[in-house]
Amino acid sequence: MADGTRLAARIWLPEDATGHPVPAILEYIPYRKRDSIRLRDETMHPYFAGHGYAAVRVDLRGSGDSEGLLRDEYLEQELDDGVAVIEWIAAQDWCDGSVGMIGISWGGFNGLQIAALQPEALKAVVSVASSDDRYADDVHHMRGCLLGDNLSWASTMFAYNSLPPDPATVGTRWRDMWLQRLEYSGLWLDEWMRHQHRDAYWRHGSICEDYAAVRCPVMLVSGWADGYSNAVFRMLANLQVPRLGLVGPWSHKYPHIGIPGPAIGFLQEALRWWDHWLKGIDNDVMDAPMLRAWLQESVPPTTRYQERPGRWVGEQSWPSPRIQPLTLRLAPHRLLGADAEAPQTSQYLHSPLGLGLFAGKWCSYAAAPDLPHDQRQEDGGALTYDTAPLAEPLEILGRPTLTLELAADRPVAMVAVRLSDIAPDNKATRVTFGLLNLTHRESSSAPTPLEPGKRYRVEVALNEIGYAFPRGHRVRIAVSTSYWPMAWPAPESVGLTLYPGSSLLSLPVRPPAADDAELRPFEPAEGAAPSASRMLTPGQHTWRVIRDLETDVSTLEVINDNGTRHLAGPALTDSVKALEWYSYRGDEFDSPRGETLWERALARGDWSVRTRTRTVLTCDSECFYLRAELDAWEGDQRVYSRNWDSCIRRNLV
Repeated sequence: MADGTRLAARIWLPEDATGHPVPAILEYIPYRKRDSIRLRDETMHPYFAGHGYAAVRVDLRGSGDSEGLLRDEYLEQELDDGVAVIEWIAAQDWCDGSVGMIGISWGGFNGLQIAALQPEALKAVVSVASSDDRYADDVHHMRGCLLGDNLSWASTMFAYNSLPPDPATVGTRWRDMWLQRLEYSGLWLDEWMRHQHRDAYWRHGSICEDYAAVRCPVMLVSGWADGYSNAVFRMLANLQVPRLGLVGPWSHKYPHIGIPGPAIGFLQEALRWWDHWLKGIDNDVMDAPMLRAWLQESVPPTTRYQERPGRWVGEQSWPSPRIQPLTLRLAPHRLLGADAEAPQTSQYLHSPLGLGLFAGKWCSYAAAPDLPHDQRQEDGGALTYDTAPLAEPLEILGRPTLTLELAADRPVAMVAVRLSDIAPDNKATRVTFGLLNLTHRESSSAPTPLEPGKRYRVEVALNEIGYAFPRGHRVRIAVSTSYWPMAWPAPESVGLTLYPGSSLLSLPVRPPAADDAELRPFEPAEGAAPSASRMLTPGQHTWRVIRDLETDVSTLEVINDNGTRHLAGPALTDSVKALEWYSYRGDEFDSPRGETLWERALARGDWSVRTRTRTVLTCDSECFYLRAELDAWEGDQRVYSRNWDSCIRRNLV
């Protein structure tokens, strides 16, 4: 880099690339190319190299084997480094000067952000599971509500940042680099919690601030079980460059390893994209519909699906002119036609604090067992509104919205809305959901408290979805005043008065289309064979809801233990174990508590290191309280220890 910092890269080349330069494909992320996601990288990047591309995997500054410090997500330094990396790649004798970027999650974000900086050599982007809006649609907030995943994700990076570079790569400097990371990488959660509204901190890196800044073609990919599917639809509607959208049934995975299935030949799709935009091959990649989406069929509720039944549908443009709103009017416990007369009455809603224990994760990383359970256990604490059994199938694609007329008895309140598929046996499968901090009803940049007792008309946008309700099933809307631990509860117990006769549900109805049958089918998933590895101790992934009836404490416990494995390539043993607990007591709004504990270890021969990070977030009506611990060992000797203790005032959250 310009300041002398060296970034570490792993590069796969076609055998004759130095004599016959080729385009390059860059993935630029902090997830430790040498160990943590080595095997995942090896299914994709050698595949691209084998098809005539230079594949370059770079650790961000301060991560993996790269020098420097990683102090936060998407900082200007990271993006400037990314531009410099692209310039470096384009100048190599094995590169013909054209570069593409691919990435999932962090790499999907910074691919878009770097595209907005318009480096000359960057010709196209594939962005998977990313967002154009860091405040409105990321792991931190949802319509002004503070997400539980904010703590979970911060804890993930807290643990990642505690690890050293590999001595086999950087030599004897590894210890000094490690201690520098431990001391200066910081507790990112403290910074994130101090930006509770949509301010300049979140606007930075949000390409929605200026869609026109992106001037290269973009392929946008996500899955319905992922947290980032909404952004595909927004960017299809707002970007001004050649673009394609692809949304499958998957969780937070590349689609060639997508779960729930069916996985698809995503790497072949990416190659078609690269061939067209990096090599100038006149193929038919842009003849496909602008959007291809998996229209999910009805299934019984469960926290895991290996395969999600459905079919692929296509739309030539987005928004699509053939998708039309179906408006339904709320009446007490019923959904009626828009023209039906609904009684002008009111209903009082005061949900249990812990409604949401069966919601699953905001963003499913494994689709097992972190998907939502049968919603009947949640519906008991909500107001529900059902259609009559459907006389004909009903298919939707897009964003449902619920317009509510309501009044609150406190100045700060939230509302959670769930759309469910009710089978004839009354099992309730959640289709999609939406949250709204009611103080953000007009603005997330300048929210305003509610006037208790005053009637407001608000719109709750649910997550985009593609779903087919069968004949004989019912459509249900459920409304609650809490959704913990998906989102942090209001500062104090709050009740809402709803006026259903003045409230409307809008569903994006998509009529069956004959041209769906003519869509080019996806090929089976392919990928390169990763290097050898073996599990030394097995892992465990479990979600448990624990109710202690004596103390009235309820806890969601998440165990994500990846076990211990040996990687033959770097001759390295690594282990990762993450534990999370989200609890509350009765109806005490100062009792919600989130705690995470991560243990990570690396070893080779006589060299071994391990780290332990712990984060606890609690609250009362005035403040959030953040405590964290970081400990690191070399062999049996503890070489670093630090504690954090912060009080952060709540600001209409």
